[in-house]
Amino acid sequence: MNQTPKRAVVFAYHDVGVACLQAVIDAGMEVDLVITHADDPNERIWFGSVQKLCERHGLPYRTVQQSELLTLVPELKAITPDYLFSFYYRFMLPTELLTTARIAALNMHGSLLPKYRGRAPVNWAVLHGETKTGATLHVMETKPDAGDIVGQEAVDIEIHETGKEVFDKVSQAAKQVMEKVLPQLMQGNIPRRPNRLAEGSYFGGRKPEDGRIDWTKSAMPIYNLIRAVAPPYPGAFSEWNGKRLTIAKSSLPLDPSADLPASIATLLAKSGLGMHLVDNRYFGLCGDGKVLELFLAQE
Repeated sequence: MNQTPKRAVVFAYHDVGVACLQAVIDAGMEVDLVITHADDPNERIWFGSVQKLCERHGLPYRTVQQSELLTLVPELKAITPDYLFSFYYRFMLPTELLTTARIAALNMHGSLLPKYRGRAPVNWAVLHGETKTGATLHVMETKPDAGDIVGQEAVDIEIHETGKEVFDKVSQAAKQVMEKVLPQLMQGNIPRRPNRLAEGSYFGGRKPEDGRIDWTKSAMPIYNLIRAVAPPYPGAFSEWNGKRLTIAKSSLPLDPSADLPASIATLLAKSGLGMHLVDNRYFGLCGDGKVLELFLAQE
């Protein structure tokens, strides 16, 4: 006996939104409505477009402001979707929306929950020198990133990788999570295990000003900050000769006496902590005495 196809309303944006919505389409789930974001003209758009994906597949979509989310409740109640999905949608969904899903409301988060709940999980993981992160599909509750875990896929973080490079891995991991769990979702089954919040962590959003380098810190945390927020993110920055310079990448921490020419090491030894230009090369002298060679972002 053929089962009625499951139906969904999807809130989605960014690369994860594109990857996961495509997985839902490929699985044969009926998508009744997609809610996405209008691109911000003041934001550098370096990621995929959910809107364009909807247009290619002929899916109904629209954008709403955060203040308008509750106006969707009557419409979603009329649709009665089996699932409500949130794939990197930027607004918290009110409980009144979550309860319109007949089976479950599910969110894709860019970390290995319960670690790095909250905003910018990939950037925080790289900044803290983690060697693994991943993507987690979980049941949505009123409290952010707190519901039971439905599916999870890990990725490695290499010591040289930037936040963008890790985010690309996480986007693919998110799609793999969906591909693995969708056959069960299509049957109306939700695999669940506890999301043990006490074993994890919560982090807030990051602002461009958070990229300011504190040269009193040791070299490795500064190195991790630089790669965590490297372009296309706003970038780490420092002042030099009265100018704010954005740093695209840096070397791993260097020991001046062993890893640098004697002429450069001598000049840096006479300098204070911070950013310096020596022999047409930029260096940062850090609080632990180690040095980072700095490579500037293109203006």
